[in-house]
Amino acid sequence: MPEPIERSRSHRLWIPVILLLIALGAGFYVNQREDLDRNFKAWISLGVPVLIFPLLIIWFLFLSRIRWTIRLLGLAVLVVLGLVAPRVVRIESAVNGTGLLKVAWRWEPTKDEVLAAKLSQQPQQPTGRSTSTSSAADFPQFLGPDRKNEARGVAFDRNWKENPPKLLWRQPIGLGWSSFAVVQGRAVTQEQRGDDELVTCYDIRSGALFWANTNHVRFNELQGGDGPRATPTLVENRAYALGGTGILDCLDLTSGRLIWSKSVLELAKQSNLTWGKSSSPLVYDDLVVVTGGRGNGPTVFAYRKNNGDLAWSAGDEEASYASPTLVTLQGKRQVLSLNAGKVISLDPTTGKLLWEFIWAPKAKWPRSSQPVAFGNDKVFFSAGYGLGSIVLKVDLKPGDTWEVSEVWSAKTMKTQFNNVSILDGFVYGIDDGFMACVDLTSGARKWKDGRYGSGQSLLVDNVLFVQDEKGPILLVEAKPGGWNEVARLDALSGKTWNNPVVANPYLLVRNDTEAACYQLPQPRSARASAR
Repeated sequence: MPEPIERSRSHRLWIPVILLLIALGAGFYVNQREDLDRNFKAWISLGVPVLIFPLLIIWFLFLSRIRWTIRLLGLAVLVVLGLVAPRVVRIESAVNGTGLLKVAWRWEPTKDEVLAAKLSQQPQQPTGRSTSTSSAADFPQFLGPDRKNEARGVAFDRNWKENPPKLLWRQPIGLGWSSFAVVQGRAVTQEQRGDDELVTCYDIRSGALFWANTNHVRFNELQGGDGPRATPTLVENRAYALGGTGILDCLDLTSGRLIWSKSVLELAKQSNLTWGKSSSPLVYDDLVVVTGGRGNGPTVFAYRKNNGDLAWSAGDEEASYASPTLVTLQGKRQVLSLNAGKVISLDPTTGKLLWEFIWAPKAKWPRSSQPVAFGNDKVFFSAGYGLGSIVLKVDLKPGDTWEVSEVWSAKTMKTQFNNVSILDGFVYGIDDGFMACVDLTSGARKWKDGRYGSGQSLLVDNVLFVQDEKGPILLVEAKPGGWNEVARLDALSGKTWNNPVVANPYLLVRNDTEAACYQLPQPRSARASAR
């Protein structure tokens, strides 16, 4: 009996045991750290085993004292696995918002192949119809009419167990993280089908395809996935869409006819951002405003909406992934743009810089969330990757000079590429995978609960439609008293980063494989009066 014990000790098993304990301890420690966001936790949790693995190989080959025949056989197995693996598996886009990559078998069909097969069974050709009879409310641009991530005046029954939303249609859709914009029953989005990037227009009631405009381009990015990211903007029977490679198109909303097109990055001689152009066009007065790419500016570009001529450009740094927004502060309209290292405010007519605020300029992590103005003089900003949130106070001094000061900054709300909504002095959004409520006066967190990953949310009156990253829609009360999830709808399945849209009475959802439309249930009072 003693002999096996001595032989086991001679193999120096204490070395792999210690290495494995280090890996487990590091993983436990990292996941207990509240100051680290879920992305860092995921990558560190993966990185530690990756570092430990070669140390285990070194122990096995040179320190274990196992018979050389076994060690050489083990080495041969590792070599064979290293040669075979690239031929039997492939890397796909991220599993979720942490950025960890998914491994799939090479013989499994790609998303492009799955889409092509589905479309061949259900061909979608333009219907040729010129009008829609739908009475849907308008949701004409990214995050709603005012880009405040809300839909107002929507009455519906919240008891989805007894009276769930009615599925009107569900169908395949091309790759991309664009959302829908809705005007007069027309739902417009962007999608990737093979090597073609499309702007597509659907009938919100039936899902029938009205028209599709095609650019023969494809934005490729392994981690985030391929396809366009931005959401079209619909104004005065026109659709303005910015593709993943920076092509800005102006289209007739009725027919899909191309009116004008500009390659924003090519004209500015700028390269694309790592995760592609995600800036949804901002349209006001006679201008269409978008952001640029890499470089020392210009950062923001304004084009004439009728012919695409450049009206002005502004900014002196690299763009980020947030969309420009039009706000009113101290009674003055201004365009806010959250860029790579600072936020800038521009005169909406001339592009003149009104004020700027440097926010973590050395941070290389992307900024994707929309700035939100509230009150007469304050703006809320947020970002993920450990940056947190900040509220600025904007003052207009004599001589039309602007002064900006920080009210508070905190890590109580760390948005990644989701957006927040403001209601009655509180801000609601997904903080590092959990829904959270923060006091706008102090930055203190009121509550944080519910696991939604890198999902999205939309304020509908006083309830939040939360699109879980895995696909379901959850109703969460927008109240500072505590988290309360009141309903659930299994709207989609699979990774969903696209923003949900409520164009009363319809709920539109999509991801990079399918789209669906639900009709929200009428409130009980409306159903009773209809009887």
